[in-house]
Amino acid sequence: MDPSNVTSAPKTATFQLRINPTVKQRVEEIYARQGLTLTDAMNIFIQQSLNVGGLPFLASPENEAYMKGKAMRRLMAEVQRGWDSAEKDGWVSEEEAYRQLGVDE
Repeated sequence: MDPSNVTSAPKTATFQLRINPTVKQRVEEIYARQGLTLTDAMNIFIQQSLNVGGLPFLASPENEAYMKGKAMRRLMAEVQRGWDSAEKDGWVSEEEAYRQLGVDE
């Protein structure tokens, strides 16, 4: 069993959260319309956080620069993996790349 799969992982730990009672009631009503409990919603949030390796949503417009930076770091890491692979395994010609992809030039 994958312990990072919130749905199938055994639920033996507890988590407490302090929240304003009015806010709690409002959010429980929102989730209830979706057929979820607050616990269900928190588990979904946690699973999505595990899936994406961070917050599963953009928290605010101020985070735009952070998200762009994160995307650029991921892009540059992928480019570096490509360069490393080409240096290790040899370069592929443009014609060979087209052939492997099944694309006509």
